[in-house]
Amino acid sequence: MLTSIHITASAIIGHNTVYKNGKKILEQADTEVSDFLMSVYQKLAIQYPKFYKMDNLSKLGWLASEVLLQDGFNKSDYQPADIGVVLSNANSSLDTDIKYFETAKDIASPALFVYTLPNIIIGEICIRNGFKGENAFFVMEEFDAAFMLQYIGGLFNNNILQCCICGWVELLGEEYKTVLFLVEKKQTEESIIFTKENINKIYEIAHG
Repeated sequence: MLTSIHITASAIIGHNTVYKNGKKILEQADTEVSDFLMSVYQKLAIQYPKFYKMDNLSKLGWLASEVLLQDGFNKSDYQPADIGVVLSNANSSLDTDIKYFETAKDIASPALFVYTLPNIIIGEICIRNGFKGENAFFVMEEFDAAFMLQYIGGLFNNNILQCCICGWVELLGEEYKTVLFLVEKKQTEESIIFTKENINKIYEIAHG
């Protein structure tokens, strides 16, 4: 039953602010998206040179996953194939598509072309953490908690996954927002049941 599935952590990056489990951990007003993402990277004190090569959409989703998994998650509790990633957004990789199109007028950039698919975000997260479970990226008009509940609930109920990073990763120009959830079968003191209402409650923090 879906009631056996729990949100054990959440991470939000939007409006130049970062939240972990609903608590604000970083805020930097009046900062362009690229500078803000760099500030988040530095705040997390991560040494990961590949970060600098990513496009902004991948940086956003990757950083949110780092926030999500820090302080509490132990991937050794699972087999790599038991951990999946399911993400969605409204504009796919359009931000990078536009930038790549502009370079194509002169000399097309292979470095940008690599990121002209939204599921590259999932690849970056999985490479970083060694996750090898089910993954999917959906493009839809708006965040859909009911769809997420149904799709991910099915993966758990059929024992395809035991743990999943899921949520919304959207960036176009200077407008961006990501909301990620860590979903597990286990229950902790801080966890809440994976329901449509709880998903939307966390998602709405991003509108603050």
